[in-house]
Amino acid sequence: MKTRHLARWAGACTRAVGLSALAGFAAADATPYERMAPLEQYLMPPGSEIALARSAAPAAISDTATVLTLDSQGYQTAVRGTNGFTCLVERSWMSPGASPDFWNPKMRGPVCYNPAASGSILAYTLRRTKLALAGESKERILDEVRAALARKELLSPEPGAMSFMMSKDGYLGDGVGHWHPHLMFHVPKVAGASWGANLPGSPVVLDDREVPEPETMFLVPVSRWSDGTTAAAH
Repeated sequence: MKTRHLARWAGACTRAVGLSALAGFAAADATPYERMAPLEQYLMPPGSEIALARSAAPAAISDTATVLTLDSQGYQTAVRGTNGFTCLVERSWMSPGASPDFWNPKMRGPVCYNPAASGSILAYTLRRTKLALAGESKERILDEVRAALARKELLSPEPGAMSFMMSKDGYLGDGVGHWHPHLMFHVPKVAGASWGANLPGSPVVLDDREVPEPETMFLVPVSRWSDGTTAAAH
């Protein structure tokens, strides 16, 4: 939850989107979503979406960030910020292709990209979203992303690209709900060992699910939600 992360992830982690979530997030008995639901199921009232997007990061960051909201034409600028950050809510099509939540209309992956991620990772979300809203199948979306990468239309993450996914109100998939507040670090393709990821005692988690975008995502869970309340231990 881009999100990728997660669902991006998540969706989230919606590559996030998830847009941004971990490998194995989806429960084995999760309901499969075989095709895109009616578009209105993915949309939100603009005011609610702005608030949810801003909840991805502490207010000191998100209050002056640019905020995007989704409509039938794609993401639109709802609030023009001043600090170079971009906050939005990723949808389920930012999930890896193998995720059973790829078309889950309940997924919402609030994410706030720093300036470096806004200049590189955000493009992944915008491209997948354009394809999804055009009615393309999951397979076609992933193929088009691979083709764009081959044409060098998708850039590798800029140095220092990172994002916040600290909203307690996100929903990153049927198997994990809102999971845990975390930071995501977006780097060009690299082995997890170079970050000490997924090792006993290491706080760094590698999201190693296969995505066509030219990035590796490392997650670092944090102890508090964006509103300052304590998150349960994970």
